[in-house]
Amino acid sequence: MAGTRPTWALSAADRGKTDSNQRLDAKIWLAGRDPKGLDAYASAVSTPGSPQYGKYLTPQQFDQRFGVSAQQVSAVTSWVRSTGLYVDLAGSNGHYLHVTGHLNTATKAFGTEFRNYSAQGKVVRAPESNISVPDSLASSVLTVTGLDTGSHLRTHDDALPPPEPNYNVAEPCGQYWNQKVANDKPTAYGKHQSRAICGYLPQKLRGAYGSTASGLTGKGATVAIVDAYAAPKMEQVSNQFANKYNSPAFAKGQYREVLPATFDMVDECGAAGWYGEEALDVTAVHDLAPKANVVYVAAQNCSDGLDDALAKIVDNHLADIVSNSWGDLSEHYSDAMTAAEESIFKQGAIEGIGFYFSTGDCGYEVPNTPCQARYGDAQSTHRQTDMPASDPWVTAVGGTTLAVGASNNYKFEATWNVQYDSLAANGKSWTYPPPGQYPNTYSAGGGGGTSDLFTQPGYQRGVVPRSLSTNLPNGTTAKQPMRTIPDISAVADSGTGIRYPEWNQRSDGSFGYTESRVGGTSLACPVIAGLQALAQQAQGRQPIGFANPAIYLRSGKHLFHDVTDTPLGRDPVAYVRTNYTDPYAATGPLLYILVTSGNKGIPKQDALTATPGYDRGTGVGSPTAAYLRSFR
Repeated sequence: MAGTRPTWALSAADRGKTDSNQRLDAKIWLAGRDPKGLDAYASAVSTPGSPQYGKYLTPQQFDQRFGVSAQQVSAVTSWVRSTGLYVDLAGSNGHYLHVTGHLNTATKAFGTEFRNYSAQGKVVRAPESNISVPDSLASSVLTVTGLDTGSHLRTHDDALPPPEPNYNVAEPCGQYWNQKVANDKPTAYGKHQSRAICGYLPQKLRGAYGSTASGLTGKGATVAIVDAYAAPKMEQVSNQFANKYNSPAFAKGQYREVLPATFDMVDECGAAGWYGEEALDVTAVHDLAPKANVVYVAAQNCSDGLDDALAKIVDNHLADIVSNSWGDLSEHYSDAMTAAEESIFKQGAIEGIGFYFSTGDCGYEVPNTPCQARYGDAQSTHRQTDMPASDPWVTAVGGTTLAVGASNNYKFEATWNVQYDSLAANGKSWTYPPPGQYPNTYSAGGGGGTSDLFTQPGYQRGVVPRSLSTNLPNGTTAKQPMRTIPDISAVADSGTGIRYPEWNQRSDGSFGYTESRVGGTSLACPVIAGLQALAQQAQGRQPIGFANPAIYLRSGKHLFHDVTDTPLGRDPVAYVRTNYTDPYAATGPLLYILVTSGNKGIPKQDALTATPGYDRGTGVGSPTAAYLRSFR
């Protein structure tokens, strides 16, 4: 079974044989009736111009044509039991068999020893070589995951922690670009700069991205949001926020939650941190598509529970559009994990379900940058793209800095690559070098780049320049074009982010309704998901499904904002941000930061450049009203 030994299980990292009494907790993913036919149909049903385009199957039809057969389940179950391993039927589903036992038994069953390796900042277990299954099961077994402990350590039945303290936004800040100018602060790049945005409200987003001009609301579409755990009182705070700012609240039945029976890995995953993720995702989708149905599908944990949530969506067709503001470094993914997730994405494509993933907030994931330093054990060891965003069967969403005007009009966007520069102690200057130079303090930016895992999918041909698609992360040139991300982009800069509500801990220690400002490609992804709900409505409520072929078909036709590093010409995009010294307690003294966005002065190895046309900073760009109307 190729790809079942992780790439990080190297002889140089070998730390000795694993205790054979350790517990194995693995998943044998089943191949289904017609894997080759599934690939072909998933491609055809998603490609405009194909005779099968838009001829989606229901989950029941998918099961009958491509799903796992009773004979496959029986054959694999019989073999597993014959080896002495145990099949947990209660923990299995139509995608995999949950298999448990001890390593000494697994060694004999899978034909490989298990050893310890130094990886991911710790010592973890992995197979010494790719595992094997009997030839008679070759057509039944897709892959096996959970053999290593790099991402499968779990605890059970923990109670969820309370929400985290609220991050309070300090003023002065503006409701729109240049509403407030920092005239009392030093000039930068020859002028006084705009204050940061307090957090764009729904009307601003709808105006900027064409929702208002198109007259679309997302009615008839259903967007699923997948995160781990479940935030308290989500619908209540969302409707309170909507009423406060004169925006449509959720109607009865428009919002619902699908939760697992239990949650686990609460401490390892930092469960409370996922509450804010859910809140911003729900808010962003509802801001852009106020009449779309929203279903929150909670994962049991931040590991394989997320895949279970995705499988639940396709098995029950819970939505047409799925927003996923989560991911991991490519180096943490094995081929087995990729194959397992792709089986879900392809089933989604056949059913008319599209999956959208954020690309990350550290550019090309360059090691040893201030951005990477924030992520502890998740630090990258080399330049790379994120997963699952790099997978050719999903839509990868990158990030921008967005300027919206007083009348909710789109002014400009720049690549989201920010450098922070503090106010000098005397308050009379910023600490960046003299005019014409820029601070070299890359702090965050939209993810993207060229994958070294996947070859270029057909929908990118003729759009993605070969100079990008063959330029690998390690600086070498690939022999053939490779998958390049992002596909599309939207607002991600927190200084031009959105206002959003949450049930949180207030600065006085009590719990209740709070508001904050948020950004990241975690924001860009649900913004695009909301816009795709509008496009689906324009299409007559026919699902768009896997959207990449349709997106790239529209490239170069003036349907996207062509986002670049320099929308203002020679002058860089910059603004002044005000922070509390302790934003959780909302206490001063206030700190003033000059934020420079775009790509001025940032080392090329850190950030991703945006130029006219397709680029690795923002993909094809961000949607316009014309893009939404093009689906009619």
